[in-house]
Amino acid sequence: MSILVDETSRVVVQGLGRAGLFHAEQCIRFGANVVAGVHPGRGGSEALGFPVFDTMREAVAEARPDASLAFVPAAGAADAVLEAIEAELALVACITEGIPARDMVRVADALRGSATRLIGPNCPGVISPGKCKLGIMPGHIHKPGSVGVVSRSGTLTYEAVGQLSSLGIGQSTCIGIGGDPVIGTNFIDVLEMFNEDSDTTGIIMIGEIGGTAEEQAAEFVKGRVKKPIVGFIAGATAPPGRRMGHAGAIISGGKGTAAEKQAAMEAAGIAVAPTPADLGSTLAALI
Repeated sequence: MSILVDETSRVVVQGLGRAGLFHAEQCIRFGANVVAGVHPGRGGSEALGFPVFDTMREAVAEARPDASLAFVPAAGAADAVLEAIEAELALVACITEGIPARDMVRVADALRGSATRLIGPNCPGVISPGKCKLGIMPGHIHKPGSVGVVSRSGTLTYEAVGQLSSLGIGQSTCIGIGGDPVIGTNFIDVLEMFNEDSDTTGIIMIGEIGGTAEEQAAEFVKGRVKKPIVGFIAGATAPPGRRMGHAGAIISGGKGTAAEKQAAMEAAGIAVAPTPADLGSTLAALI
């Protein structure tokens, strides 16, 4: 089955600037059922064949979306996500990068107990190959299959998918959770979904230095996830004191190093790929 989105999901696009329109069109071509757009000041118009509304409230009343793809600029992105949460959309994929952490703290608070699952921000989104794309990932490299991919890095998500597809190994669902310090959906959330999904038979988990999300995920995997998992940690060669590109990739208090994360993965029975170029072959060897 599809995880989070499929061809029946009714999607609203928040933010119809150049990027929003471009990627909305790509999603539609891939199979996404985009039923509305929200862009203040453009209400009453049309874009790519769907109606545009000034507010999320209007879009929900008229088009009844159940998922949102958000491209709203950083200054207003948190408010856009909050509008989607208030409207009780089941899923929001927020692609926007550079959202202030204090804004995301407000979003995280609103998500607790809500009906909404947030993917991101600062992420490529979610895709179920052959069914639906809700994000910015290049759809042509994906192939329907049974391997789930979850990653903090968008670029390495594409790298892993490209390798899998070239080996003839398809993907069930690929989710980029984002690399910011405050995100909506974490590794454990996705691993639990993959573990329960009968159509997912193997998993690739891509992390990076900084924080403790990977160590926590490894602890969850131990004794609970029976499916073969390949892991990789980006940033092992980053010079001490340097920050990675993501705001979440900050080593503090001696925690969050690549070595610690790799050790935690190995202790949980996760096969750690030595380099990004080995993600596909390592997974292939397991399955």
